[in-house]
Order: sequence, then C-alpha cells, then structure tokens
Amino acid sequence: QVQLVESGGGLVQAGGSLRLSCLPSGRTSSIERVNWFRQAPGKEREFVAGINWSGTMKVYNIVYANFAKGRFTISEDNAKNTVYLQMNSLKPDDTAVYYCAARVSGESSYNYYGQGTQVTVSS
Repeated sequence: QVQLVESGGGLVQAGGSLRLSCLPSGRTSSIERVNWFRQAPGKEREFVAGINWSGTMKVYNIVYANFAKGRFTISEDNAKNTVYLQMNSLKPDDTAVYYCAARVSGESSYNYYGQGTQVTVSS
C-alpha cells in the first residue's frame, strides 16, 4: 500500500505563487510515477503534471497539461522523498482541490490518491 499526503495549498491573489508538496509513504519502492490532478467545483478531475518517481534511470519524463505549461513546474527531491508542484502566475481558474496520485509497478492506473489540498485564487 502507498499513502500520499499533500500540503501547501491556500488562498492567494491572482498573479501569486504557491508550492504544493506530495509526500508518499508506505511501499514507496513500488511507485513508478506521480501525477498531480485537480478538481474544481462542478468540474471533472483533470491532469496537471506528471513525473517519474525517483527519476527511473534518471529519466523523469515530465509532462504538463497545456494550461500548466510555462506557469507550473513539477519536481522531485529524492532526499526528501517529496514531489513538488510550483505554481506561478496563478489565475482564478486555477482554483481547485489539488491531488497527487501514484501509479505503482504492476498496475496501469493511478490507484493511490492523497486527501487533496485546496488552492483558492482570488481576483
């Protein structure tokens, strides 16, 4: 089993920045990839960014949703076993609950999610 805990959300004005953290625990050796997703009220959950866990063979294969390109940066700190999502130039449309999710070896889906962290961007 893998557990994930997100933190770093909050209220910020448009144009501001936040850095979200995702801390996996449990069988972290089984993790292959970590994605960030978000879900706004009344909308479906959408992909934000993804990164290989522990940079398998130093290949991180970072991918961003179009809306995140140029504003958001996903990264991993191996020493702290933490995945970050740096969000800059935030817009009111970025308001959502942000979740990190893990895909583990032997599974094709992201079956492990954290509880989410609320990001609210005021205009």
